[in-house]
Amino acid sequence: MAEKITFESYERRIDKINKALKENGIASIEEAKEICDKAGINPYKTVEETQPICFENAKWAYVVGAAIAIKKGCKNAADAAEAIGIGLQSFCIPGSVAEDRKVGLGHGNLAARLLREETKCFAFLAGHESFAAAEGAIKIAAKADKVRKEPLRCILNGLGKDAAQIISRINGFTYVQTQFDYYTGELKIVKEIPYSTGVRAKVKCYGADDVREGVAIMWHEGVDVSITGNSTNPTRFQHPVAGTYKKECNEKGKKYFSVASGGGTGRTLHPDNMAAGPASYGMTDTMGRMHSDAQFAGSSSVPAHVEMMGFLGIGNNPMVGATVAVAVDVATALAK
Repeated sequence: MAEKITFESYERRIDKINKALKENGIASIEEAKEICDKAGINPYKTVEETQPICFENAKWAYVVGAAIAIKKGCKNAADAAEAIGIGLQSFCIPGSVAEDRKVGLGHGNLAARLLREETKCFAFLAGHESFAAAEGAIKIAAKADKVRKEPLRCILNGLGKDAAQIISRINGFTYVQTQFDYYTGELKIVKEIPYSTGVRAKVKCYGADDVREGVAIMWHEGVDVSITGNSTNPTRFQHPVAGTYKKECNEKGKKYFSVASGGGTGRTLHPDNMAAGPASYGMTDTMGRMHSDAQFAGSSSVPAHVEMMGFLGIGNNPMVGATVAVAVDVATALAK
């Protein structure tokens, strides 16, 4: 007899999971694992490799998602990503922030966007305080390119030119120094400094002086998909840039998929975000709801905080990488 599969908050999740499995012709999580094994893929291991400190529930969520994608016969990686999202959604605890925001489906949709050729440029709208988001940019772009004809362009766009240059130098990105003309609304490229010769130099890192310049950078790169950071400067930069760019894209008929990363409850803010008083964190949530096509919940890097939101124990940034990776694996296995 095989050992019983179990994971964090099993009892609160299993009824929803079984319902999603049965709707797709799968009897149990055990059968989902067998389906993945027969296809020659190991989502459990892939997720573990993506973020070694992730929880058990995250690993099994991808087993469920991959099995659903296989059952649906998703030979296209983007379709597989959307099907994986159904599995991830089934793991959301009823009544939670994650359930309310449909975070599982959102992650599936985001990965699908990054795997489709229509998406030419993907931006991390950053507070420019985090090197983890920078690392996430490299991994996501590298994975997506395995099934893309045209490589995905990846940029960081955040507040502060000095911060952008420091992040570029530490991570080996290309720093792009810009100058915004407030009279004409034109953006000038002053210089580009690549801080490495490898694949990391393909990631361009911008620093803006304010929201107007941030929006101009989005137009300069023709950003198709972005994720906002929620740690530093969210109400001062990231959400206003995403929201303004979204409005302008709507006016010009351009498709732009905006993701509000993070959010939720129980996190503290840096002092520079407290301008709105105690409501400041709630304000990032509210602004995200106003412009986003998908809103995640919890930390971009800390598994325990994402799990607290009623979702999986894996950071939002590694989660996007995991969804892309497993989707590519499913599509590759079915194409054989």
